Amino acid sequence: MNKELVMPKVLVLAILLSVLVGGVSAVDAQEGGGGSLTAQDYVDIQQLYARYNFAIDSGDIEAYVALYTPDGSFNTFTGQDGLRTFMKNRNGGTRRHWNTNLVITPTPEGAKGAVYLMFLDVGMKPPAVTGAGKYEDALVRTPQGWRFKKRQTFPDPPAAPPPAMLPPQQTPR
Repeated sequence: MNKELVMPKVLVLAILLSVLVGGVSAVDAQEGGGGSLTAQDYVDIQQLYARYNFAIDSGDIEAYVALYTPDGSFNTFTGQDGLRTFMKNRNGGTRRHWNTNLVITPTPEGAKGAVYLMFLDVGMKPPAVTGAGKYEDALVRTPQGWRFKKRQTFPDPPAAPPPAMLPPQQTPR
């Protein structure tokens, strides 16, 4: 073989290999240096969020508790008994939870999730948004599937009142 033809090919191959390895490292760095998630993990986590909304909105205490690890927490309620207490004391018969813009990021422990939250009161005619905020979550994969390890609510501040009506400016004559 001609050395003049082999050397450029080897050089191109070496460059391609270094770009490929560097690209994989860049993806790992963008994912937070944690583990990795499969497409199925993303689907399963999205389903966890959907099951959460259905369980809390229907008042299904045991379905709600099953979405967490045994030591999981929601705001100040920790463990299965704490989560049951939260569900028994909440008043949300006509409230619906609406989530949007779910972001899932791999972590060494599993994943973290963040999602916007709106409360819709369907008992009002027409239905009305009664609150908004976001959830920030620590998620772990268990033998039963993905579960919430920690879920924290961050309510949006109330809207500022409209400015007071000022009398119209009078122009001098």
